[in-house]
Amino acid sequence: MTELIRKTPLYPVYAGYPGIRCIDFSGWELPVQFSGIQAEHDAVRRQAGLFDVSHMGEFMIIGQFAEDFLQKMTTNDVSRLADGQAQYTLMCYPDGGVVDDLLIYRLTADQYMLVVNASNIDKDFEWLREHLIGDVILDNISNKMALLSLQGPNATAVLASAGIGAAVLELAPFHFRNEVTIAGASTLVSRTGYTGEDGFEIYVAAERAGDVWHALMAAGEM
Repeated sequence: MTELIRKTPLYPVYAGYPGIRCIDFSGWELPVQFSGIQAEHDAVRRQAGLFDVSHMGEFMIIGQFAEDFLQKMTTNDVSRLADGQAQYTLMCYPDGGVVDDLLIYRLTADQYMLVVNASNIDKDFEWLREHLIGDVILDNISNKMALLSLQGPNATAVLASAGIGAAVLELAPFHFRNEVTIAGASTLVSRTGYTGEDGFEIYVAAERAGDVWHALMAAGEM
């Protein structure tokens, strides 16, 4: 039986865009281009581009032993993180093989968010579950979240046009602010990304993703 392709919470927003082309990416129907690869490449390098990366997975790690658990399960030094900081790291097997590469966000001393690759969500969750320690609670919130990535040299200006204050606009790389309001929705905004350009990633509840998308698109036209 053929597995149905999955769609992100933002799919209904952009599915009707003229010129959009979607492809099957690890079981997700995702846009590969809207107006053309060259034009979109130039936009990200010279202005700003907005991406739907809601297929990524998000796990919550909660408990008194959360830091100890992540220190055991990942290769970077989790103890170096303060509240509001993020860290790129690897999760490995005992023989050194890589389970996945991921981001760790420290919300508080006993609350972290992991962001993992879409194709590895189930595998990563099971690997973590098999190695839980102490009072650690592992929660897969992937289906409840959407993730937008705003990348490019004008990303800061776009967020400013959307009414975002200096505390967020002046974030250092791999730092974040939680409970940032965009279009009336509570979001987590981090200065991270994957394009090599300056930019931000914006985590929001799935049901509010469309509101944030429209607000950022409108801000980019100002």
